[in-house]
Amino acid sequence: MTTFEDRQRAFEAKFARDEEVAFRIVARRNRLVGQWAAELMQLTPAETDAYARAVVQADFEEAGDEDVVRKVYGDLTAANVDVDEAAVRRALEEKTIEARRQLLQSE
Repeated sequence: MTTFEDRQRAFEAKFARDEEVAFRIVARRNRLVGQWAAELMQLTPAETDAYARAVVQADFEEAGDEDVVRKVYGDLTAANVDVDEAAVRRALEEKTIEARRQLLQSE
C-alpha cells in the first residue's frame, strides 16, 4: 500500500507544480502584454510599470483571458491607438510563448 500512496503523493506534487508554473506563465504573459500595450500608448517607464501591474491584476476579475483582452483593448482604444481586438489576442498568444521561454530560462 505504501507504493500506491507514494505514487499518489507524487502525482499530487506534480499537479501542484504544474498549476504553479501555469499561473506564473500567465502572470508573466499579462505583464508582457501590459508592457506591449504601454509602448503602443507611449507611456513613460513609470507609467508602463504601473500599467503592466494593472493588467496582471485585471486577470483576477474572471476566469479566462476575456478580462485581460477587455482591459487592454479598452485602454488602447481610449488612447486612440489604431488596434483591433484580434491584435490584442495575437499579442496574448505571442507573449505566452515568450513568457514560457523566459520562465524556463530562469529555472
